[in-house]
Amino acid sequence: MRILAIETASMQGSAAIQEDCSLIAEYSLNVRATHSERLLSAIDTILHHSGLRFIDLDGLAISIGPGSFTGLRIGLSTIKGLSFSTGLPVVAVSTLRAMATRFLTTGHLICPCLDARKKEIYTALYADWIHGDGKNSLRELSPPQAIPPDIFLKGLAENFSEPVIFSGDGAKAYLPRIKKYLPGRALIALGFAGHPQAGTVAYLGMERLRQGKIEDVVNLEPFYLRKSEAEIKWVEKHG
Repeated sequence: MRILAIETASMQGSAAIQEDCSLIAEYSLNVRATHSERLLSAIDTILHHSGLRFIDLDGLAISIGPGSFTGLRIGLSTIKGLSFSTGLPVVAVSTLRAMATRFLTTGHLICPCLDARKKEIYTALYADWIHGDGKNSLRELSPPQAIPPDIFLKGLAENFSEPVIFSGDGAKAYLPRIKKYLPGRALIALGFAGHPQAGTVAYLGMERLRQGKIEDVVNLEPFYLRKSEAEIKWVEKHG
């Protein structure tokens, strides 16, 4: 079984292909150009280098958010267009869960953070949960939310005593505050490891595809967590 995944929730967009349990190709876009200019080119590139065509795929996966409003819209419109033109089913993956999955088996609490602007972060809290059969999975301790970092970090420091892995551009933006609230307990993953990546979206998407958790492509919307600036202004104007 093969799945193509795309990730456009951050400025570092990416595309990946997974076959069964193996990641066979991943292409990252560490550029300032818009995702719409680069995304289809990245998809063509990884298909070409993998020796695959869309007819060889079994499904498509999308990082559904939260994250950049523009990036999420571009990613979803791209995946919808591909699904409509190829007939491939679509599965959706939480961006924050995908970020946290990169640190599975570490045994620590995991806190992915994306800079939500407006002095807020998109974040959630996960535990690296070990089942009776010895397998690891993520256990959600705090659901995804848009929240001022001081409020979130204060609650985290008061309610948990374990080391916490922080990742994402939100962790980078508020690093001094993280260290202030969790001195000696904060493990910071910056650089490539801290970004959302299509390879992890593909990994989680494969699991959802096998479970038959297929999305209604026509009605699928990004998981924004809060209204866009345009929506807020419209409500203020029209009531």
